[in-house]
Amino acid sequence: MLKPVLTKNDKKARTLIYLFSFIVFAAVVLLGRVKLEVDLGFDVHFFARANATINSIVAVLLVFALVAVKSKKYQLHKTLMMAAMLLSVLFLLSYICHHLFAGETKFGGEGISKTIYYIILFTHIPLAGLILPFILFTAYRALISEWPQHKKLAKITWPIWFYVAVTGVVVYWMISPYYV
Repeated sequence: MLKPVLTKNDKKARTLIYLFSFIVFAAVVLLGRVKLEVDLGFDVHFFARANATINSIVAVLLVFALVAVKSKKYQLHKTLMMAAMLLSVLFLLSYICHHLFAGETKFGGEGISKTIYYIILFTHIPLAGLILPFILFTAYRALISEWPQHKKLAKITWPIWFYVAVTGVVVYWMISPYYV
């Protein structure tokens, strides 16, 4: 196992994780309701394509990280998970930019595709909103080398994070024909 990178301070970590998670959630909710009418000189849906690409890479990184940890390649696992976290920060910035500059897009499909889209969307959105503190607590437990707690949290965090990453790409594929 790897040595601790941080000194354990659960109270401070809990406060910072909840504060950061709240700020991110509030930013997404509040900025998602604002549309800036600015000509950026390029198609603003570039951000949505970037989001889908980032989510695809995160999903792949999560799978490789799972394989690495199962193979006891802990340093590789850590590197892959840190890359997934950094890409998720980049995703968040791009996500906010897309909603600020493109606004909302209505799904235009009919029938079964509409039903599938909304089932995926209505599971994706709340899980995407809830996963951040789980990711941060899971990472914190690893960074202080509390392996049993890390593993216990990761068994919850990993599948939800993976689902959110994959369904983010599916949502993009399904709604992208309706971007104007």
